[in-house]
Amino acid sequence: MVQLIVGLKGTGKTKALIEEVNKAAKESHGAVVCVEYGRKLTYDIMYKARLVDAKDYGINNATALYGFICGILAGNYDVTELFIDSALKICQNDVKAFEEFILNIDKITSHNNISCLITASIEPENVPESIKKYIKEY
Repeated sequence: MVQLIVGLKGTGKTKALIEEVNKAAKESHGAVVCVEYGRKLTYDIMYKARLVDAKDYGINNATALYGFICGILAGNYDVTELFIDSALKICQNDVKAFEEFILNIDKITSHNNISCLITASIEPENVPESIKKYIKEY
């Protein structure tokens, strides 16, 4: 169950993600995980949410990010909400790899009934057709 927030830098994607993470942290009966790229959300995310910096683990492409997310989910069966900020940046701005990542993450989160919200700095018209259905208005 993936939702995408897309838009160019400065359009409020991360602010919308922070609001959703904090809301989930207050209301969730399971674990809330937020993956960021660079330590920029430390003071914005409530302590109840698990904040993980992908840079700390050398995650710098779509394949590594997918494996990292699978490891997080395999290691904690209580994850109910997953948030990923700057996913396209983590995927080295490789739109094709990002597209494949989104399709794979949708399979795993849907199978495990996990809500997943992902931000990406890309114009909506440049999002591949196969993942446009995941775009969420914010």
